[in-house]
Amino acid sequence: MTDPRKLAVALVGLCAFLQLYPPQALLPLFAAEFAAGPAAVSLTLSVATLAVAAVAPFAGVLADRIGRRKIIVAAIFLMVLPTALAATAGSLEALLLWRGLQGLLLPPIFAIAVAYIGEEWPAHEVAPVLGVYTAGTVLGGFLGRFIAGLAAEHFGWRGAFLVLAGIELIGALVAARYLPPERRFAPAPGFASALGTMIGHLRNARIVATFAIGFAILFSFIALFTYVSFHLAAPPYSLSPAGIGSVFVVYLFGMVAAPLSARWVGRLGRRKLAAAAALLWCASTALTLAPSLPAVLAGLALAAACGFVCQSLAQGYLATAATAGKSSAIGLYVTIYYIGGSIGALAPAPAYAAWGWPGVAAMVIAVLAAMAAVVMVAWRGPGPAPRAGRA
Repeated sequence: MTDPRKLAVALVGLCAFLQLYPPQALLPLFAAEFAAGPAAVSLTLSVATLAVAAVAPFAGVLADRIGRRKIIVAAIFLMVLPTALAATAGSLEALLLWRGLQGLLLPPIFAIAVAYIGEEWPAHEVAPVLGVYTAGTVLGGFLGRFIAGLAAEHFGWRGAFLVLAGIELIGALVAARYLPPERRFAPAPGFASALGTMIGHLRNARIVATFAIGFAILFSFIALFTYVSFHLAAPPYSLSPAGIGSVFVVYLFGMVAAPLSARWVGRLGRRKLAAAAALLWCASTALTLAPSLPAVLAGLALAAACGFVCQSLAQGYLATAATAGKSSAIGLYVTIYYIGGSIGALAPAPAYAAWGWPGVAAMVIAVLAAMAAVVMVAWRGPGPAPRAGRA
């Protein structure tokens, strides 16, 4: 990548998701360190996603008032602090505090970056630059888990957070140096107008149903990829932290599946494709019950692909269903989406305690089946039509 501006955009995407999911590779270590069960240590995920949910609708509104670039760069720099301080946590409560602060700083990066790119790049360059940014986000989600597991193998989980803080600092320095200055920014109206638009979205049944679909998507994704760490750390697999971190390479299947969904939606329609992806996700979850590590990995890879396809389809539907205030609709979607992730980190704990991995898998399959039903009912009849090239 020879254009330093695109490198900066890629690093912004990477930094936006580098810090959100690392605990998934570290949960067994947290449980041992703090003498806590799966439900307690899973709070290290849910506290961050709840913080994201709380801030997401308002991050864009604030940036529209005071400028996008400065908020993006400041948030990446500030993210270094709680990430490094997480390494000093002497208790689970302290770790939860720093994870919550991380979550508060994430929406000012990812909820603003797309609007910033669309405004500051020439129209003919926006699509490829967004592609670079999206690749960065997927890579960040994978690397956060992978690097955390690999670093923890050699330096412990505290060292893992310090390594992630160092990467975040590099990203912040590159962004500060190479992100183009804002030339087209104009302050938008205040919060009252945005709040009125949000209330209007909540009166639209199709949009509310799509919010529910987003909830189910991240609930299922987080439930699977959180509790599979405990499943694979236990016999007969007994994977090390590095081994668990390496499992998340299946996350990269989303980089392939999501773009392909743009082709499939033109053939099947968004509604049928989303329902089919949800049912395939159910089948892939069932596959993880096989007593074979290759089968578990294959099931997780299919699940990751289906999750990204469903997410792409839901956002595409929302972009057409919201005839006004698209940014606020996406903001609300992100809030409900991450609330789903927060509950997905916590709700399966009793099922895991009672029935182990089969209990978690059964819960995920039930949620996905309900999501498929909502898709078939809520996206039926006249509504937003699929557009070529959109997912």
